[in-house]
Amino acid sequence: PVSRSEAREKLGLRQDSNVVLFFGLVRKYKGLQHLIEAMNLLPDHLDCHLVVAGEFYDDKEPYLGSIEKLGLTEKIDVVDAYIPNEQVSLYFRAANVVALPYISATQSGIVQIAFGMGTPVITTNVGGLPEVVDDGKTGYLVDAGSPDQLADAIVRYFESDMESEFRTAIMAQTERFDWDHEIALVE
Repeated sequence: PVSRSEAREKLGLRQDSNVVLFFGLVRKYKGLQHLIEAMNLLPDHLDCHLVVAGEFYDDKEPYLGSIEKLGLTEKIDVVDAYIPNEQVSLYFRAANVVALPYISATQSGIVQIAFGMGTPVITTNVGGLPEVVDDGKTGYLVDAGSPDQLADAIVRYFESDMESEFRTAIMAQTERFDWDHEIALVE
């Protein structure tokens, strides 16, 4: 495991910014456009920086065009590439919070990775995501397709300094996702 400081140094991120991570394949149903719009609604004093890390399976030009049009090129880094296993932890360790603004989904392995690294999640009330994220304890749940609600959750997270509290709750719940617990549910 690497420290947040080391991870940010390796990724070229500022040490003092609030980092929001969008991780994984970029597809329309994952709602990245709404997260980009939410970034535009955040107050400057939060000093939020979004890292989008993953291959684009959709045309990336509309996303990049929105970033440029909204004047967010200094606040959003786009890493359009497959992230090898050896580098995954760098992104999650560097992040203060992971954002999954999905429009539709059944489940997401990204939540499990985030929780495995102790990183809180802001996601939407779709599919099985509300079953994994304990709203107000391990992250926040918002309505799908709402940049306003995403922005509000990000602001609430940072202004209320919820990171430490959420990380503690995540670590207390890790047994929910271990193999012994899963086997016991089946038996």
